[in-house]
Amino acid sequence: MNEHLIEVQDLTKVYGMGAAAVHALDGVNLTIHEGEFVAIMGPSGSGKSTLMNILGCLDRPTEGQYWLGGEDVSKLNKAQLAGIRNRQIGFVFQSYNLLPRSTAIKNVMLPLLYGRRERRSASERETLARQALEAVGLGDRTDHRPNEMSGGEQQRVAIARALVNEPLLIMADEPTGNLDTSSSQEIVDILCELHERGRTIVMITHEPGLGAQSQRIVNLLDGRVVDGEEG
Repeated sequence: MNEHLIEVQDLTKVYGMGAAAVHALDGVNLTIHEGEFVAIMGPSGSGKSTLMNILGCLDRPTEGQYWLGGEDVSKLNKAQLAGIRNRQIGFVFQSYNLLPRSTAIKNVMLPLLYGRRERRSASERETLARQALEAVGLGDRTDHRPNEMSGGEQQRVAIARALVNEPLLIMADEPTGNLDTSSSQEIVDILCELHERGRTIVMITHEPGLGAQSQRIVNLLDGRVVDGEEG
């Protein structure tokens, strides 16, 4: 079995104080191995988004520990978390989050501009972005802007952007939420193909048919893992 990429112990997230306190996460334990494709599922209010924000280093837990790639990231400050996100995590959001006036290739190049690990030339950045677009079947759409593409194509651009920095982890938050059935399946097919190539993917979804195509489902209810916690 591959090494743990994600390990979470007794993770708690509390919003508010006193009688108004809400336990969005209530003692979550979870391991995800390198190369796994895991779907996190549960009803509205189950804690999916809160867990996604913590796993994606967008937020910190109130209590508990979170190791990503062997590093305890649960106590890092905002600047340190931003560095982890840029170097190690690629995000795919429901709303695509593309810059509307930029072409596909320029959208995909954005993480390379912010990366401090390696100083790449403009031609190197363009080559990497073009390769990422080709990997999601959009090699012929590099110069198109978002309003010139379908929703499915825009989401594929977002996946290419998530891939371009060669992250440890891809976080997909309801990646098919704005798409029709056919486009949704295309996106899941791409995620499955990336998984087959060895990528670690965590997908938040409320759609059982999509979750069933992952390697493993983790179900949340009332801020707790109700099954699927063993990696």
